[in-house]
Amino acid sequence: MAERDWPAAEIIGTERLVLEPLRVDHAAELAPLLNDPVLHEYIGGRPATPDELRERYRRQVTGRSPDGSQGWLNWVVRHRDTGAAVGTVQATLRLDGDRPVAELAWVIAAPQQGRGYAGEATAGMVGWLEGHGVQALLAHVHPDHRASARVAERLGLRATEVVVDGEIRWAKP
Repeated sequence: MAERDWPAAEIIGTERLVLEPLRVDHAAELAPLLNDPVLHEYIGGRPATPDELRERYRRQVTGRSPDGSQGWLNWVVRHRDTGAAVGTVQATLRLDGDRPVAELAWVIAAPQQGRGYAGEATAGMVGWLEGHGVQALLAHVHPDHRASARVAERLGLRATEVVVDGEIRWAKP
């Protein structure tokens, strides 16, 4: 996988979920789901309006950073049976020398938390990424967010000593 040759997001299925590539028009659907005070406190911001989400998604769905050095892959996580959106998962791809690295992120809407969706969706994304040549995985987890730490552990990541913006970097050994 060469720089600027990142894969495009595809539909990924898991036992209970379907990961659908993110589109700009998902903003209106996801804004109410992601309007969660705990989430906003965690990411240090305020609720995003549908217009702000549309602008964010417009940048994300381009598939790559402006300089081409990073690939951006984003999925809406949906319940397989109902089609209802339950959150999002993301991977930022970059090269570390010749080795493709993915930095993972996941957000599950508050009413859907505690059901294992974050772990299942992220594991599905990781399987897809590894099938596309990604060789290293990273995540940044807030030290007080035990549920995210469990997701990272399920993926085979281990906490490191590295702190980025107050969060602990987790990496696959």
